[in-house]
Amino acid sequence: MHPNPTLVIGATGKTGRRVAAKLEAKGLPVRHGSRRSARPFDWEAPETWQPALDGVRAAYVTYFPDLAFPGAVEKLDALCETAKAAGVNHLVLLSGRGEHHARLGEEVVRSCGLEFTIVRAAWFAQNFSEGYLRDPILTGVLPMPGGDMPEPIIDIDDIADVAVAALTEARHRGQLYEVTGPRLMTFAEMAAELSAATGREIRHVPISFEAFHANIAQSGGDFVADVFTAIARETLDGRNAHVTDGVERALGRKPRDFSAFARAAAEAGLWPVAA
Repeated sequence: MHPNPTLVIGATGKTGRRVAAKLEAKGLPVRHGSRRSARPFDWEAPETWQPALDGVRAAYVTYFPDLAFPGAVEKLDALCETAKAAGVNHLVLLSGRGEHHARLGEEVVRSCGLEFTIVRAAWFAQNFSEGYLRDPILTGVLPMPGGDMPEPIIDIDDIADVAVAALTEARHRGQLYEVTGPRLMTFAEMAAELSAATGREIRHVPISFEAFHANIAQSGGDFVADVFTAIARETLDGRNAHVTDGVERALGRKPRDFSAFARAAAEAGLWPVAA
């Protein structure tokens, strides 16, 4: 048992809440790092960082909304210095696969003088069930740019399992785990799997990056749309069109297939059928 807690930054996010729950299921003390936590952590309020890190042995670090956002790498650098001063000895960073700014963030963590593990992740399967693509899925469409470019989409539970292993087992220190699903899939193939899981037709609708930008801007504004469109252009250009063995190296098992994710999400009622 580790007497000191692990700080989970972004404990209400997709990966963070899973990491926190899995650590707690192991009986380990966890400090939830979010704006509304008892001891809050807010990336936009640096004065919250030191109190959140005080007495912490390790931290799971995610940057919301993404390391590609302006100022993110500089804030990550400042966080590393704060963590060192607080006596933290290990950082596990969630990074994005194929993203230039994410690589810059990785280098900050590598060079900051603390023990580290980097988890560099492919696109999240849960974007379809609890993210920005859920609403279109509920209407029967999957509007995505990138044409027929395949992506080895990953189940977030695999990311969380890798992060928890890194936070609790010394052998993962100094490691980079580039994590993907077990196979390449086009968005049309993902739509077909979602159709099979839900029992209703879900069609992939190829769209331009400009239309993708417009869709995001409707709910998130132009600034958010600019960043996420840049990420989509960067990561759907073919550079990520291969699978990796990161999950297997970290956990000794294959990653979960997208079809298993889709069936489980459908059974959990994450895509309810309208009455």
